[in-house]
Amino acid sequence: MTPLLHLRDITYAYRTRRGDPPVLQGVDLDVAPGAFVTVIGPSGSGKTTLLNVIGLLDRATSGTYTFDGRDVGAMKERERATLAREAIAFVFQAYHLLDDLSIAENIAEPLRYQKVPADERRQRVADVLDRFGLAAKADRYPGELSGGQQQLVGVARALAGRPRLLLADEPTGNLHSSQGEAVVGALRELNERDGVTVLHVTHSERWAADGGRVVEVLDGRIVADSEA
Repeated sequence: MTPLLHLRDITYAYRTRRGDPPVLQGVDLDVAPGAFVTVIGPSGSGKTTLLNVIGLLDRATSGTYTFDGRDVGAMKERERATLAREAIAFVFQAYHLLDDLSIAENIAEPLRYQKVPADERRQRVADVLDRFGLAAKADRYPGELSGGQQQLVGVARALAGRPRLLLADEPTGNLHSSQGEAVVGALRELNERDGVTVLHVTHSERWAADGGRVVEVLDGRIVADSEA
């Protein structure tokens, strides 16, 4: 099976005069379609930078990255933007909801950029609201929801775009334990029910203990991989 993600000798370095070491150093990683991978490591280990490279927010300084067999490094900016918009979704620690839009409008907004027709947008929004038990809150605004509910809206928004790859960067970092369990449960459901490939970045070993593949990052390198 062709990996969805294939990274070889990936390096990422900030251009500074101080000669700081690269944030990522020689990262090799393959992720199969439909996998659920938990990426762990302490703060500053390079987890988020790795996610940003995979999610096409940043370009690797060197190395090879292919997405479903396509050489990302050879893509022009417009091609990268199209791939990111059509195939990749993020869920961040900060909810990134627009305060002046309702919950339904927040979920629908990215679909406008994908040029999804209005009728289909409404149907997708209704479907994900119902799935996550948020239908009764469709007309409410983010400030009227708890942190856990806002993060579930973020997951619902990602699912509405029908991504192939979901990148979750510390999505439980601002939540208490029961809210965190609900969010991680939602990510696992997307993976198991919808076949979405999920990379879940966390500094908490609690979520890694649930099973599945665990990749550990330290000082910009992958130092352990439970699949290896």
